[in-house]
Amino acid sequence: MNPRRPSPTAGLPAQWLTVRPERTVLGVIHNVTSATRLLDLLSVFEGDLRVQTYFTCTDSSPFSGGIAEFCAERELPFIPWAEAEARSFDLAISTSRGGDLHKLSCPVIGSPHGAGYNKRLSREPGAGSREPGAGSREPGAGSREPGAFGLTAEWLVHDGELIPSAIVLSHEEQRERLRDGCPEAVPFSHVVGDPCMDQLHASAPFRDAYREALGVRSGQRLVLLTSTWGGRSLLGGGPAVVRRALAESPREEYRFVAAVHPNVWYGHGGWQLRSWLEPCVRAGLLLPPPATDAWKAAICAADAFVGDHGSLTLYAAAFGVPGLLAAFDTRSVAAGSPMERLGAALPRVSASRSLREQLAEAVERRTGDTRAGTGAGAVAGLVTSYPGEALARFRRLCYGTLGLSEPEEPVFPRPVGLPAGRQPAHSSPIGEPLLVDTEVSGADGSRVTVRRYPAALQNGSGSHVRDAHLVAEEGEPDARWAGVADVFLARRAAPERLFARYPGCAVVAVPLAGESCAVHLRDGRVFTATWARASWWAGPGVAASAVYAWLSRERTGESRGDTADLLVDSGGAGVSLLLVRRAGEPVADLLGPDAAEPGVVPER
Repeated sequence: MNPRRPSPTAGLPAQWLTVRPERTVLGVIHNVTSATRLLDLLSVFEGDLRVQTYFTCTDSSPFSGGIAEFCAERELPFIPWAEAEARSFDLAISTSRGGDLHKLSCPVIGSPHGAGYNKRLSREPGAGSREPGAGSREPGAGSREPGAFGLTAEWLVHDGELIPSAIVLSHEEQRERLRDGCPEAVPFSHVVGDPCMDQLHASAPFRDAYREALGVRSGQRLVLLTSTWGGRSLLGGGPAVVRRALAESPREEYRFVAAVHPNVWYGHGGWQLRSWLEPCVRAGLLLPPPATDAWKAAICAADAFVGDHGSLTLYAAAFGVPGLLAAFDTRSVAAGSPMERLGAALPRVSASRSLREQLAEAVERRTGDTRAGTGAGAVAGLVTSYPGEALARFRRLCYGTLGLSEPEEPVFPRPVGLPAGRQPAHSSPIGEPLLVDTEVSGADGSRVTVRRYPAALQNGSGSHVRDAHLVAEEGEPDARWAGVADVFLARRAAPERLFARYPGCAVVAVPLAGESCAVHLRDGRVFTATWARASWWAGPGVAASAVYAWLSRERTGESRGDTADLLVDSGGAGVSLLLVRRAGEPVADLLGPDAAEPGVVPER
């Protein structure tokens, strides 16, 4: 390539400029996925008024939706691709191999937009697009076996000439695979490390802040569900795994966040994806928008993950998060890549066993495996060859290409920003019906364990519940739930209306002032249930279920009396004391300084 000397104005008359840069850089966008990594890399120019950056799009990706909004929201100085071809720049940086990059009249630095080079893809002969997937074909379908996307001649060479001036690698092992796929490109390769992995490690000290921003409460475990795009991804087989994860997990003990590849959002439309997952969102699933760093915060905050063959799975495992694979498309994973090794190291989700049990085993396996260089731990060492150095090394490459001295200020990975506020509760004024599993224990039946599950997501197996009852709120629109609810949460102090309308209802709970609720029984008895210094999860719904379970022994002929101090165990989020009194009996004298603290079991 013979780059022409660019005009520093890039088309704007010099008299209109406030800052007159010495060099111009072109950021090449292929889709939103590549754009997010591109902005990470372009941070190496922050604070340098000598460099003006423009952006363009190759218009080669089938997942072009969202690009205009992405650029407008971030106020990127954007020019059309035809104009980018006609203009001169000092440097172009691309985070994909798609489009006609060979038509740019400047040095091109090519970088991956994920965790290295793990996809195996082939381009149809003569296809106008090099976008992964646009012309991909099954191995053996009339062409040679495709190599790793971005490391073979079909993606790096045009008419016998190498397209990129520099090929960015994150690990030395990629250079060996590049040698196999395009040996003439090896002298132009630069191993710089992985900026995303560096940022995750820089964010590790702020794990608690990310958990709080994602709405994870004390005692809860956060599980990250990661899905790449394509028919063999976690979501490609439908939302069954997501539904199952929420259905089997008590809501007080678990929080779930789904990080879904932007190509799914823009391939089907954000409205459509939300519509498909709406039952799960109603049950508490967090579904952050695709063009943010929320997925990085989620990796830092997660206790475990369930994933597939996408880059997020590799990043999570390399960061040390234990996990399982719910899907893995071996046909699209490049041979010898870290992703292939991860697929061999991680256990698959079993349909015949409790998902909670499998996640617990994954955590135990990860915690207890002290063997160096084994399992997912071995894969972690293949993500970057230069931990913490990616931006510094990439800046050195860029400024060397531009012929400029580097700024004096060092460049280093900065922590991921906090997600933009905790995801608001679902907009519906009514909560979802809950299937509540209870267990009464202790010699006097004073300890009640309460675990609550979203009723609408249950598949009928019931293997994770033993003695369940159904709780619904007054105004429940689905007659199937309202008609079989054992416990209703009333909005007004008129329980007789609910008893009359729903013959199967045994208990109606009415919120009172403070931490109390009135628990009305069909036989006319009324109890007051008051939380002593309640935990975050100890509301009227849990109180009603605990009282319902405590009274259940009456059905076997065992007297319950009119008074109880119940130790209510949420299962994992702690234990709180619930004072149950027949209506009219005082409880204030029991709420003094000696009352149980949340999560602490007082001696009895």
